[in-house]
Amino acid sequence: MKLDILYEDEYMLACVKPYGVPSQADKSNDEDMISILKNYLFENSDSDEEPYLAVIHRLDKPVGGVMIFAKTKEAAAKLSDMMQEGEITKYYQAVITGELPDYDGELTDYMVRDPKTNTSKIVPKGTKGAKKATLYYEVLDVFETNEGVFSYVLIELETGRHHQIRVQLANQGCGLWGDTKYNPIFAKTKRRYFQIGLYSSRIELVHPYTGEELVFKAEPEGEAFDLIEMDEWE
Repeated sequence: MKLDILYEDEYMLACVKPYGVPSQADKSNDEDMISILKNYLFENSDSDEEPYLAVIHRLDKPVGGVMIFAKTKEAAAKLSDMMQEGEITKYYQAVITGELPDYDGELTDYMVRDPKTNTSKIVPKGTKGAKKATLYYEVLDVFETNEGVFSYVLIELETGRHHQIRVQLANQGCGLWGDTKYNPIFAKTKRRYFQIGLYSSRIELVHPYTGEELVFKAEPEGEAFDLIEMDEWE
């Protein structure tokens, strides 16, 4: 796999994760980003020791886009704290089925995760184990097609819950393109989707050591975003 490295210094690394690649090792035993990047760091180092690398935030396997990693334990602690404090801003672009209630807005729900099924769901506030989930959205375009209405949406993620964007949008009746786990339109199909209509397109932060303002971005790609270029939609 050809790596798309967006930024690298002694503390951190930013790169683009392709669709279908796990952020870190999982039950599939597929090659994951941590292993791929550790091999890259080892090959570009004079040391015989295994490089240190930590995931600061995860992307689901069928989601592509920008990720950041820490190259030292100290940097991992600093970046993780920044993520928890909302000091790292993450933007996603999405292709969804249907239309959201407004052209811009906020979605706030409470979610619980079921580790047995690797799914999450929205529950009433106060439910045991429930965590607050908030995102902001802006509808960039709406398309009428032979398969129904599709919307192209920009999302700013405030919290980082398990499958948060997928669950919150599905709860609005606007599941992600290709998401057979949460979008009933695609759950009915027999086709197996290796990617869904969600892309981590931009991450903004202040470097924890240098104070430099950093912006990492990548243009969305994949089958869902190719739909936007279809001539009949213009």
